[in-house]
Amino acid sequence: MDSVLAFLASIPWWAWILVVLGLVAIRDIFVQKKHTISHNYPIVGHLRYFMESIGPEMRQYFVANNREELPFNRIERSWIYASAKKENNYEGFGTDRDIYAHQHIFINNAMMPFRLKKDHPNAIDKSFLPSAKIIGEYNKRKKPYRPGSVINVSAMSFGSLSAKAVESLNKGIKLAGAFHNTGEGGLSPYHCNGGDVIFHFGTGYFGVRDKDGNFSMDKMVEMVENHPYIKAIEIKLSQGAKPGKGGVLPGKKISREIAEIRGVEIGKDVLSPPTHSAFKSVKELADLIEAIAERTGLPVGIKAAVGKLDQWEELADIMIETGTGPDFITVDGGEGGTGAAPPSFADHVSLPWVYGFSDLYKMFQNKGLTKRLVFIGSGKLGFPAKAAMAFSMGADIINVAREAMMSIGCIQAQVCHTNRCPSGVATQSKWLQNGINVPLKSERLAQYFKTFRKELIEITHAAGYEHPCQFVMSDIDVNVDDHNLSEEMDKTYNYKKDPVPFNSMQELKDCIYLGGKIN
Repeated sequence: MDSVLAFLASIPWWAWILVVLGLVAIRDIFVQKKHTISHNYPIVGHLRYFMESIGPEMRQYFVANNREELPFNRIERSWIYASAKKENNYEGFGTDRDIYAHQHIFINNAMMPFRLKKDHPNAIDKSFLPSAKIIGEYNKRKKPYRPGSVINVSAMSFGSLSAKAVESLNKGIKLAGAFHNTGEGGLSPYHCNGGDVIFHFGTGYFGVRDKDGNFSMDKMVEMVENHPYIKAIEIKLSQGAKPGKGGVLPGKKISREIAEIRGVEIGKDVLSPPTHSAFKSVKELADLIEAIAERTGLPVGIKAAVGKLDQWEELADIMIETGTGPDFITVDGGEGGTGAAPPSFADHVSLPWVYGFSDLYKMFQNKGLTKRLVFIGSGKLGFPAKAAMAFSMGADIINVAREAMMSIGCIQAQVCHTNRCPSGVATQSKWLQNGINVPLKSERLAQYFKTFRKELIEITHAAGYEHPCQFVMSDIDVNVDDHNLSEEMDKTYNYKKDPVPFNSMQELKDCIYLGGKIN
């Protein structure tokens, strides 16, 4: 034995490398049958797969310029990171964006900006920016809700996001005076750290399902009674990433904790079907909305990506006929992306936000219903100029998902669906989650929101207004083609938003607390 060990020890290190490479070559040629490249080019062929695997990172950091990456380019990501860290988020020497590009937007500034008095709320708090509209006011819900922030966290589930990510978001929105949408994965302990919550459910009814997987009103009522920070209920009809498609939560991802939160069995695949079992028609949807609002006292809304409008028109007609209906509508753009989806869905099914929202808003406007609804926009709107555009089109509130993820450390690795998120945000790996410092990340989310609101207020003042709800479509120009390089948005999308009732920021400050509670 000693002689054998001595012989092995005498073999130089480079010879061992040759042995390993030789074994890999034998495997490539004679054993594996899946990869032609590896068979025809043993050993060297593996470089092709390695380079392909790191291609996104190579392009992101070394190849792509500041403005050409998707879904978020380097300038956008850097602005979020710097804003979240309270660092310098300015850029010098002028813009490097192609301002003549198709769909580039311009905000028409006033000759004389809005002038702040010394006792104005925004002179005291530069990020004070509550919603001008109250959710549930028109339908006289028992517990109407005015969000304390016009920017809030969009629907992202615990399970899709890690426990520490969800906890960071919830503690952050408490600091920022915003609200946190639970996503359809149910209300987890990580959503319960003091921030206002919108409870969101989809076709799986996670957290409010009975033993057969159907919607349980009793569980909904019990949950609302036990968690007073739930301020509204949102029914998901579809999402921008994959409208009209269900999903499967693999059993291997269902831990004991996730099973308890979602009300499912440990280790067993769970299907979220494409359609709801709690209603089968638009009329039944309207009835469910009223039933939930009556039993819980909370405002109830719906979230959907927009495509065909015939069923939306049916809903509008029911609202006119009955005087009831949803208190808010969250419009998700087809460019949404926190949910993993086949490329055919992500790329082609449902309209981008500006197209879908404009179509829907016009339809409700023609029916005389816009003043009864609070419109929430969701789809890459987490930047002040894009938010100004959204408000000019009729949005009242902005929800952000990926932008919020980036504020707590997401690096756009685009591996959310693999459970290998390197930043610990979109993974259930305990090791990867350990990199998230919850107190620090919650402060960064809050700072991103505050910086966002401050810059949106400054843009609003530059346009001559006090609150972004006062933006009208003629305040924004958009590049449309080569012959007429820019056009006011009301001419581009062929409608004008209805005025939002608003008197002053002081009035808003007098009637609410920053946390969004109504006096």
